[in-house]
Amino acid sequence: MTLVEAQDIVLYRGSHRAVSASSFTIPEGKITAVIGPNGSGKTTLLQAIAGILSPSAGEIRVLGKPVKEVKEDISFVMQSVVFPTGTPITVKDVVSMGRYAQRGWFGLFRSVDRNAINYAMDVMNITDLKHRHLEELSGGQRQRVYVAQGIAQGHEILVLDEPMTGLDLTSMRIIDDVIHAEVDDHGHSVILTTHDLDEAAAADHVILMDGKVIATGPPEAVLTRRNLEAAYGLGTLHEPADVDGTSVVELPECTADGDPAEAEEHAPTYGDRYSRYEAL
Repeated sequence: MTLVEAQDIVLYRGSHRAVSASSFTIPEGKITAVIGPNGSGKTTLLQAIAGILSPSAGEIRVLGKPVKEVKEDISFVMQSVVFPTGTPITVKDVVSMGRYAQRGWFGLFRSVDRNAINYAMDVMNITDLKHRHLEELSGGQRQRVYVAQGIAQGHEILVLDEPMTGLDLTSMRIIDDVIHAEVDDHGHSVILTTHDLDEAAAADHVILMDGKVIATGPPEAVLTRRNLEAAYGLGTLHEPADVDGTSVVELPECTADGDPAEAEEHAPTYGDRYSRYEAL
């Protein structure tokens, strides 16, 4: 079933056109990675999918309906959240904000809300931090708090803006496991932005952007050398770096037509993203 369907959408940030006319679909119950260079419109596209930003042209539908009709089923986790310095807000306070969509700012929490908050802190391994102030935490701990807030919100679709960029390995593994569980254990859909080719290759579906959608589909069809050079620029894709005999990043081998060559091994599953990037 189709989760998101966009037809010729154009997205502006103020007077700047962030995304030119683009059409794409996203499958339901899968992990979709949105990838592209800085300024390519990835975050703007997420905001449109989450109903935060309306297209200036075209149409976007989620679960077959206008976004505004399903916004309560979408949990959007930004890359960073800014609180005024010195704000006495605890980890539990931040995670509890995920329930405001159901209860409102002044509604009383019920047992279902408290259970959701405790569950989110538990899966993100931050229960022992719940009384700590947010400004006391490391960057990785903070990001886990923000993801926990998204998990605490009742949702069918989890939308994450670069959830693992710049984090320590422990936080990356925890967030990666939660993303995998969202789909496999709970039947939810996950859409995330990333700069990591490994992460994109291990997703079920990929959208490649550079001011518009350049390619969309399964990783092996999207992450070809031709498509990556179109997004990142000719001459910018170097040979794989080699550290102690191990290839750190390896782009897909391609035919003369730019299509991925045959490979003996399959791409890793999402939970195995920490292994090297295998040729697709």
